[in-house]
Amino acid sequence: VQLQAYGGGLEQAGGSLRLSCAASGRTFSSYAMGWFRQGTEKEREFVAAVNWSGGSTGYADSVKGRFTISRDNAKNTVYLQMNSLKPEDTAVYYCASRKYGASWSSYLDEYDYWGQGTQVTVSS
Repeated sequence: VQLQAYGGGLEQAGGSLRLSCAASGRTFSSYAMGWFRQGTEKEREFVAAVNWSGGSTGYADSVKGRFTISRDNAKNTVYLQMNSLKPEDTAVYYCASRKYGASWSSYLDEYDYWGQGTQVTVSS
């Protein structure tokens, strides 16, 4: 299973970015997908997740109302639309796929396949 995340960059506070994660090597539509992030000297934390169909999503409180996760199973891609960015959103963002399970989860340990990460930097 390979996950390729891209779309990060430098943005000003209040701006927007859209991250994408392209998957290959398994039946993409059968598994939940998630986005996590890790700031400098911080632990990796849950950001958002989506179930196999895209019909159910979950968000960390810190991003609720600003970020939107979605997926396109025809393109084997999951997205994270990030609006109203804040400096505290600065981190490396990772996409991940659950090894087992079609329902979304906020628990890092329930994801077994990870992308390489894409840097998001928000300036004040």
